[in-house]
Amino acid sequence: MARRTVVSAVSALVGAVCLALAAPVVPAGAAEAADARPGTGDPRAAALRALTDAGAVGAIAEVRDGNGAWRGASGVSDLATGAPLRTDGRFRVGSVTKTFTATTVLQLVGEGWIGLDDPVERYLPGLVPNGGHITVRQLLSHRSGLWDSTNEKGGVFPDWTDPADIRNWLDQGGLTRHITPAQVVASSVAHAPGFPPGTGYGYSNVNYTLLGMIIEKVTGHGYAQEITARILRPLGLTGTYFPGTATGIRGPHAHGYWTVVEGPDPEDRSDRDVTVASVTWANSAGELISTLGDLNRFDKALLGGRLLPPALLKEMAATVPIEVEGQPTALGYGLGLASWQLSCGPVYGHNGSVPGYSTQLWTSGDRQVSLSVTPRGDEAQFVAQMQAEAGFLEQAFCGTGPAAGAAGAAGATGSAAQGPSAVVPKLG
Repeated sequence: MARRTVVSAVSALVGAVCLALAAPVVPAGAAEAADARPGTGDPRAAALRALTDAGAVGAIAEVRDGNGAWRGASGVSDLATGAPLRTDGRFRVGSVTKTFTATTVLQLVGEGWIGLDDPVERYLPGLVPNGGHITVRQLLSHRSGLWDSTNEKGGVFPDWTDPADIRNWLDQGGLTRHITPAQVVASSVAHAPGFPPGTGYGYSNVNYTLLGMIIEKVTGHGYAQEITARILRPLGLTGTYFPGTATGIRGPHAHGYWTVVEGPDPEDRSDRDVTVASVTWANSAGELISTLGDLNRFDKALLGGRLLPPALLKEMAATVPIEVEGQPTALGYGLGLASWQLSCGPVYGHNGSVPGYSTQLWTSGDRQVSLSVTPRGDEAQFVAQMQAEAGFLEQAFCGTGPAAGAAGAAGATGSAAQGPSAVVPKLG
């Protein structure tokens, strides 16, 4: 399930948790009468349908610009009932959380509470070996070298390449166990770093776990409380919240699934419902739950300069190209914000994935696009769904077809996934 063979096949800007067999395409519910439905002739609806054609359970999206908001849905929200998707429903956004965390850290930098080039040791003394040489900036940009204990074998989760380990872990309630930030950090620092600080790029969720700890250290408030006060409430993001130790999702939401190998034959697999889960392991790196509309409002406010002063927003968006296995990609990474070069120009944002849910959030400045997918399937379906996610974004921003998006994704990097079902290369 670690999906590391995908690295050379599709340099992933997309991270996804795979789940199984194709879902039927159904229209959005009555409450979403203004939304686009598959088969209406809108190319964006067709691009969404490509996701469910590739095996995803469902996909919802919102495209917002000066002409208003377009919303679309394809697939179902619940395999057991066949209930339709709602485009106002909530979902787990995974590492899109990092952009919220980074924005809060940069606000504290602007207020003089944190120094971008201060060492971690100044705020968290004794917690991180070599913490005197790892800076806040390096945490934000994934250039600390710290080992990723939520994606790598031997970290806080079992071996995702072993189907028996996965089944046993799920059967014993592993997905609902709480894992603290301290455990994530301890597991990371027990391993040697990947490279000396500042000498390379290595996506690691522990970087943002540490940033959450720094927020708490300097403000006296937990990261969730501080981000809520600084971003969620001022922007009126009423559909967005940090679940903490709660394992469910409030309000209308799609179910998430995880395809599990149950036996030796190709047909011996099942789609396990993983909607109820603890994402405490994701903490300030990937805990957030949100909606399409809220994510787009946040992205517009951030890139529009409402949340950060110009100098710090410029620092955040100054992305450095990322390579995967020595090969250049279409992605760059800044300070909690990524760039992706589409056929019509760059977009800025992030992606994210936790078991059952894959999220994309990108903006070109005058257009914001949010996408939530509930993926499933085997390796081939997983790759096809990654390509279809990229195809939808290419269509939404550039008006070109899904095939162009897939080609674009082949040069991208980053993967969204963190933790169980982690996908590499990593971004969100």
